[in-house]
Amino acid sequence: MPLFPIDYNDFKPIGKTKERLSAVGLGTWAIRDYSSALEAYVYAIERGINHIDTAEMYGAGEAERFVGSVLRSVGRDRVYVVTKLYPFRFRDPDEAVKAARASAERMGVSYVDIILIHWPDPQTPIKDQVKSLEAIAEAGLARYIGVSNFSKEQLEEALTATKKHEIVVNQVKYSVLDRRAEELIPLAVEKSILLEAYSPLERGHVAEVRLLAKIGRQYGKTPVQVALNFIVSRPNFIAIPKAERREHVDEILGSLGWRLKPEDIELIEEKL
Repeated sequence: MPLFPIDYNDFKPIGKTKERLSAVGLGTWAIRDYSSALEAYVYAIERGINHIDTAEMYGAGEAERFVGSVLRSVGRDRVYVVTKLYPFRFRDPDEAVKAARASAERMGVSYVDIILIHWPDPQTPIKDQVKSLEAIAEAGLARYIGVSNFSKEQLEEALTATKKHEIVVNQVKYSVLDRRAEELIPLAVEKSILLEAYSPLERGHVAEVRLLAKIGRQYGKTPVQVALNFIVSRPNFIAIPKAERREHVDEILGSLGWRLKPEDIELIEEKL
């Protein structure tokens, strides 16, 4: 049996809400051609992908401006926007609110759907970081709050520090080649936290993995599609790869609507 029950949902809930994100979203880190990416992201949203992840540090704000262009092209209500702020922003609630407002302005929106601490600030107690995070939601600049790159212990501490708003997301590095974040799954299931896998394709290296190619041939799928399907088969996990061209989007979409057999998931768990 696989290490975890297979999750067959292609749309996964945001925390304890009834709102759902597509099991594969789109990341915006290190986009090389924003004009080409704009066409690809609009194409993806028109085909069912409903969320985009970004951050104020990506391209020094340029990625957030790009997200704004996508929203203007497809309509704000069709996309869940997740963005992340530098950790030092959360040392003070006023600074956090100011940074969140600037982030929203770069995207041309009045609020984002989910805002995250990009990684824990070692100089600030987690309870104080969470206080600043909640201040953003209180100001109406984010509908939901979350964290990124928090370990199991840090996440547990953050969960106990909230006063009014629940943490609904922890964005972490996760792929078939780097499965350290699996330690978070039991806690995520218990507390209804969505885990977002960034770098799910390891900068394209999963396409070169022979085992994934071998498994993929049984399903008529590519190694990339197998790698993404493995992630979304995990409870509470979604993946946020980057896609700058339509063919990338088509390949990503091909990772949904089916699931690997338990024995193939076990094989990946054992061999990679």
